[in-house]
Parts: sequence; structure tokens; C-alpha cells
Amino acid sequence: MNRLRRASLAGLLAAPSAIAHAAAFEPVTPAYRLRFPRDHGAHLGHRTEWWYVTGWLRCAGRDLGVQITFFRSRTGHDPANPSRFAPHQLLLAHVALADAAHGRLRHEQRAARAGFADTGIGLAETDLRLGDWTLRRDATDAYRARAPGSELSVDLTLAPPGPPWLQGEEGYSRKGPQTAQASHYYSRPQLRVGGSVRLGSRTLPVDGGVAWLDHEWSSEVLDPRAAGWDWAGINFDDGSSLMAFRIRGRDGSVLWSHARWSGRPRAAAEVRFEPLRTWRSPRSPGIYPVAMRIAIDGRIVTLEPLLDDQELDARASTGGHYWEGAVRVLEAGRPAGRGYLELTGYAAPLRL
Repeated sequence: MNRLRRASLAGLLAAPSAIAHAAAFEPVTPAYRLRFPRDHGAHLGHRTEWWYVTGWLRCAGRDLGVQITFFRSRTGHDPANPSRFAPHQLLLAHVALADAAHGRLRHEQRAARAGFADTGIGLAETDLRLGDWTLRRDATDAYRARAPGSELSVDLTLAPPGPPWLQGEEGYSRKGPQTAQASHYYSRPQLRVGGSVRLGSRTLPVDGGVAWLDHEWSSEVLDPRAAGWDWAGINFDDGSSLMAFRIRGRDGSVLWSHARWSGRPRAAAEVRFEPLRTWRSPRSPGIYPVAMRIAIDGRIVTLEPLLDDQELDARASTGGHYWEGAVRVLEAGRPAGRGYLELTGYAAPLRL
């Protein structure tokens, strides 16, 4: 992992009961009101947080999908321990490029405990650093994402057309029947993209593209019965956007679902995900519904993947396998937009 100092992530994240002096995580409450620019920064009192960039790039006449994600995890170790080596906070990151000509994801990942010179977690602003991988928001409200690697590199600018889009109820996003099963959550859809990517030895300028950024933090997201979730973030060609998700139970039931169109004050009353086609991973037990139909209040969109093999092996960082893929969006049989589909808990029940 590029010589970064690594914690034993599986033990830290999967067995908090073994920690003698577990810290109390800050709760997510409906009373909290998001405020900016403060809430662009990190929330160290909460257990889990992520900044998620997904998008489509046009490079040298072909389409590429891109994912850049920084995860922060508070481990629950005794906060009174003053040692720099005590892993109070972990910082993890993924970068991936989807290229149909390559046939599968190019992917790299990193992980380190916070507190050293080569890691940074900004509190007042989006300002994340994991070695030479960075994600920062500047004074113009644009983001800069840099992630040089051995097999791929990205150097992108992402400019939002408007203010943050608060998900759920004023940024309080329910994920289950209990009020604590929720996150604080906002999105930045329809990001205009520029910059460059490198595939192997070839550097390609980005001639255009559209991306999506999610920032979400929580302390208790999933119901104990949950296996995982399906999530879609869609940028439509007419400038509108859609966020939709469902939480799946281990018995195949839907425990919770939610969808919202940009520009509308209320969430959709009905959300239904219908798998159309599955893909079986050759590297994990995962069987993923990579083509999906989503019905929201009578409106139906169909998602078709840029390529089927967009499974990400995250065992060296956040753990397990999941599918995170660029999808084309059709409505009434016609191209309508581009987006990303995330499928978790199909290789094994998710442990968040």
C-alpha cells in the first residue's frame, strides 16, 4: 500500500467488542441541520464517513467510468490513549477506472491510520490526504481529485452547478425502521469534469464528462437483518438527477427504500428495484444484478452496465467484494442519462 503505515483493518473494523474502552459514537439525529462549509469537512465523532465520487469520462473518443472514494472509520479505541500509534481513526481509499475495451475494472486501494504526516482529514473543509492521493474542495466550490498509481492514475477537477443537494429530510437520511438507522447525507450531482487519466503508460485528457459526489456520515446505518444495499445515482441529460436505494434483508426482503428527484421537495412515494440480468463473479461468490429497472412513482428507468465485470475487491481496505459500476440510463427505450450503480452484500452479507 505504497509504504503507508497499515493497521490490522479486519480486526479493528469487525471486532469492536474486543476493545476494552470502546468510545461512544455520536448519534445521527433528525434535529441536526447541515451547515456549510463546515459539513464539507469530516465528523470525527461518528463511526463511519465517506466522500464518494463516481462518474463518466470521455477520453480519446471512448467512455470510461471512474470511482474515487475516501472512507474514514472511527475504531472505538479508548480516546484517552495519547499514543500516535493508537488507531483512533482509519483512512481508506479506492480508485477505479472502468474501460469496456479492458474488460474489467482497473483498481487500486490504500489504507492507513490517521495521525501521521502522510495522512490528513480536514475538519473545516473537504481536505483528505492518503499519501499522494488527495481530494480537496477549493474556494470556488470545485473539487480536485488526484490519485496516481502503478496501473492507473486520475487527476480530475469536478465543478458543481449548484449548492449541495440534501438527501432525506434536510440531510437526515433514514436507512431503516429505527431512527438511529440513518445518516447525514448530501450529494453534488451533475459535476462537470476535466483533467486527465492514465491507463498503463498512456495518459489521456478528459474531453468531457459528468460525475456525482456523495458525502455521508453515520454511526449506525443498517438493521441487523440487512445483507446489503442497492444504490443508484443518475445524472440525466436534461440536467435533472435521481438518487435511489433499497436496503435488502438476508431473507431477500426489502427492509427500507427511498428515492428522490432533484428539484422536488418530497421523496418518492413508491420505489421498486427489478433485476433484469445477473453476472456471476469469477473471483468471489457474488452474483450481481448488473442490469436493473427502477420504478419510481410510475416513472421507469432502465440501467445497463458499461461492462459487466465492475466488481471491486476491497479485502485490503474496507473488506469484502462489492460491485460499483458505470451504467447507461434508458427511459422509454431511449438514452436518457448516465450514472453509477452500487451493489453490496451479494458476495457475503455486508459488515459495516
